[in-house]
Amino acid sequence: QVQLVESGGGLVQPGGSLRLSCAASGSIFSINVMGWYRQAPGKERELVATITSGSTTTYADSVKGRFTISRDNVKNTVYLQMNSLKPEDPAVYYCNADIRPFTWQSYGMNYWGKGTLVTVSS
Repeated sequence: QVQLVESGGGLVQPGGSLRLSCAASGSIFSINVMGWYRQAPGKERELVATITSGSTTTYADSVKGRFTISRDNVKNTVYLQMNSLKPEDPAVYYCNADIRPFTWQSYGMNYWGKGTLVTVSS
């Protein structure tokens, strides 16, 4: 079984910072792309950032310059450093990963974490 577990969410003031973590565990041979998505009440889930196994990154325009995605391949963990948090940032943040679980399987499968809540309030 493969699981993704997010942590680090909480309540911060506008302009504050928060770092999210997502650890993958279980049957893992390799991890390709990992990413973060978010969903606010009444809105569609949207892409925040992605990072490849070679550390190539992409960001949504709304978070460029404020958020930074990174990963630790030894720990099978992806991080999202969030700085200068704004009123539009509160949401449930979800971890996503494309994982190849077995050596005999030539393709990866997509997995989702259960999410961690980020709240921005003064």
